[in-house]
Amino acid sequence: MSAIETISRAPDDYVAFCEGLRQICGIDLSQYKRPQMERRLRSFFARQGISKLTDCLDALRSDRLELDALLDRVTINVSQLWRHPEQWNRLQRDVLPELAAAGPIRAWSAGCSYGAEATTLAAVCQQAIPRAGVTILGTDIDKRMIERARAGVFSAEDARGVEVRDMERGFDRVPEGWRAKETLRRLMTFERGDLLRLRPRTASQDLIMCRNTVIYFAEPIRDELHGRLAQALRPGGYLVVGATERVSDASELKLEMAHPFIYRKA
Repeated sequence: MSAIETISRAPDDYVAFCEGLRQICGIDLSQYKRPQMERRLRSFFARQGISKLTDCLDALRSDRLELDALLDRVTINVSQLWRHPEQWNRLQRDVLPELAAAGPIRAWSAGCSYGAEATTLAAVCQQAIPRAGVTILGTDIDKRMIERARAGVFSAEDARGVEVRDMERGFDRVPEGWRAKETLRRLMTFERGDLLRLRPRTASQDLIMCRNTVIYFAEPIRDELHGRLAQALRPGGYLVVGATERVSDASELKLEMAHPFIYRKA
């Protein structure tokens, strides 16, 4: 048997690793685009001298710090307050006043990471629709991020580019940087949840923000998720996606582009 044939018949350590990690912490990397995720994993373990991914599973089971380091590498927790300000301007000027005119607003930050998006939404709601009833749910698969989101503390780097007056309206200065005031935190609830498995109630949300998350999913997984998000919107509700994302076959989901990267449910 040639060397090439031996390699082609060798067990797929990436697939086995994904299954092992799913059993350890519940995160299913097999749903993500393989080329990008596999590069992340192999470069991470190569620095430790590990070439076969499954060789590290025992260490991940027994060493919480090692598992945390890996999760920081493979889960996408890059965020900041007022990220993509043009979207926040549109929400503040047009979308939120329209939603508030119809009654209390139920909003969902899907894939909320450490809470920067949900907290920005709370701050923008206080500015744009201060007398409206607003409830914001943030969900993320990483329980460490949920704990951070509940604390409501953000670094100076998280607030880069934000006007100091905007920060001082809704945040207090703390040694770590900024902490969301109680008036913002009481609008928000954070829960652990896997976007690939959550089944929200039909027409249960007025506004869903799912930005810069689905670009890492395989296309069928992305499209199925967008379908569930659209189903969770009430007629007249809005779905906000990332500035490099789009909803395939939006019309079939009864979504129409209302503003750049903002869809309205018909």
